[in-house]
Amino acid sequence: MNPRIANPLLRAPTRAMPRHVAVIGAGSIGPDIGYYLKSALPGLKLTLIDIAQPALDAALARLRGYAEKAVARGKMKPAEAEAVLRDLHGSTDYDALAGCDWVIEAATENLALKRRIFADVEARVAADAMITSNTSSLPAARIFAEMHRPQRATVTHFFAPAWRNPAVEVIDWPQADSELIDHLRLLFCATGKLPLVTADAPCFMLDRIFDNWCNEAAILLGRATAGEIDSVAGDYVHAGPFFVLNLAHGNPIIVETNTLQADEEGEHYRPATIFRSVERWVTVAPNRPLTVAADTAEAVRERLLGVLFSQSVDILDRDIGSAADLDIGCRVALGFKRGPLELMRELGETASARVLERFRRERPGMPGPARALGEYQRFERHVLVDDVDDVKVITLRRPEALNALHDEMTDEILAVIRRFEGDARVAGFVIVGYGTRAFCAGADIGRFPSMLGDARASEQYARDCSRLLVHLDAMDKPVVAALNGMALGGGFELAMRCHALVAVRDAWMQLPEITLGIVPGIGAMVVPYRRWPQAAAVFHDMLRRAERLRAARAHELGIVDELADDVPALVARAVARVHALAGRRPRIPDGPVAIPPFGEGVTTAANGMKLSAIAVGLIENAVREAAAAPTLEAALEAGYRAFGASACTAAAREGIGAFHERRSPDFGKTG
Repeated sequence: MNPRIANPLLRAPTRAMPRHVAVIGAGSIGPDIGYYLKSALPGLKLTLIDIAQPALDAALARLRGYAEKAVARGKMKPAEAEAVLRDLHGSTDYDALAGCDWVIEAATENLALKRRIFADVEARVAADAMITSNTSSLPAARIFAEMHRPQRATVTHFFAPAWRNPAVEVIDWPQADSELIDHLRLLFCATGKLPLVTADAPCFMLDRIFDNWCNEAAILLGRATAGEIDSVAGDYVHAGPFFVLNLAHGNPIIVETNTLQADEEGEHYRPATIFRSVERWVTVAPNRPLTVAADTAEAVRERLLGVLFSQSVDILDRDIGSAADLDIGCRVALGFKRGPLELMRELGETASARVLERFRRERPGMPGPARALGEYQRFERHVLVDDVDDVKVITLRRPEALNALHDEMTDEILAVIRRFEGDARVAGFVIVGYGTRAFCAGADIGRFPSMLGDARASEQYARDCSRLLVHLDAMDKPVVAALNGMALGGGFELAMRCHALVAVRDAWMQLPEITLGIVPGIGAMVVPYRRWPQAAAVFHDMLRRAERLRAARAHELGIVDELADDVPALVARAVARVHALAGRRPRIPDGPVAIPPFGEGVTTAANGMKLSAIAVGLIENAVREAAAAPTLEAALEAGYRAFGASACTAAAREGIGAFHERRSPDFGKTG
């Protein structure tokens, strides 16, 4: 695969977003791909092509059903649903492809059929139209071998349900134009997807994991039942292999993909014969696991981990995909609770090596590692690092959590900064979020719930969570926050500790901790009053009422230095700001600061939620104490103490409990 910019949105677009897309195949996944595109690209014309009119009628009805359900659940406004269903067409005639600038084939996994389809497509679309296949296993080099212009074609492998699952594999095969691959990555990222670039190997990256995981589960049926295997697998995935196969009617898929791998790479990949004789597996739901005998559970566990580790090291050794994409893809696309490399790290090198050795003894021919297992752990899991001129751009990439911070991401950001801040060739840093929706949606609650009731432990937890922010305070080289979307809670606290902020025009900031019955403990009650005293009244409302601050208003107040229309322009402005701050980056001032009075008491949040009077009082007292502190360090300590105190309140227990239970908190009973 060619080296390229890690964050797709850092590259300026080379072509416009599609205006007319056709999806060929109105069966299971084709309409879902169409619904994703219509939802993400307002004004798009979508044409569904199929040989059978009943299939088209059913597909169009499905799309209407999706939109109606979204409105009923409050996920979409009626006008938005109308826009999704507008300019939506179905046809059995390939002449309807005329004028398409992107054609996506989602037909049956049959090589001859796909080649015929692409011959018909090429005869009807413009020379610069993009052509992609949704195949899950067939190499691009075979599918597009007979095309006149294969350079404008590749595989874009979606995962079910395609309208909701963000993962999509983009296959970088030798004949594909590099501009095509870059544009598809940008297009997917800009429309809420997670593009994962893989090489053109049979089954690509993620199906190698999933299909062999399922095949190994079937091979294990001599030792355990499907229900027992799914129950053991529940330690690693949200739903066991047999449960998922039932949902997806996936037995024929495993036969097809593993037969392809066996024909290409050896008999050890041959699908279990039982797949051809069973239509539905007798198993258990994920929330109803069986009790499994210890020796059976161990055998199943080690075999499932063995195939997972074996496929993972093979993917990396053959450069089929990257380590970070493998882990995030398994979590996002396949429902693993932790990525395979994360599992290997948790298990430890010695134990992982033992699992692999046992697996290869039991399954001769299966791949093993080509290097020491520790070598497979040398990568950033949650951040991307790019060079733009002489500036390091750090992208927070946890799209499944809207780029929320947790301990490992915090440490990775800090490690990247420490690695380059002494390098004379690096002028500074930009921190931006992945995609277009979120800069950073706060911080994961992490270990905090276990500390409720312990003021000292909670206070230290806030202090520990500030390690990156305190480092930013002391840096000489400038760090600029590029707000590509919402910045909530700890995400806004990270941004305000950067030395300048730039934002896209529709970005917004919020401090929602009060709605959880707690206080923001890592700087929000301290830093904004010292950096932007002119906006003190605004921060009063943000802290006490969880008011949103729009980027345009933040720019008027001097909090945000510049506004941009899109992410490429945003990062360009952030890089320019780094250069402008060279040698004169601003410092957060020491000494007491004046703050305006809080005014009348607050009882409800901006959204109408009844608040905890105790939590509001803790915020007000902490802001006053921090403002009177003689140094920034002393002011931050006041914030840490307030966070510890909030952890000992009934409001915190209610707010955190409600968050976990996905309900609205009732602070009326806590005070």
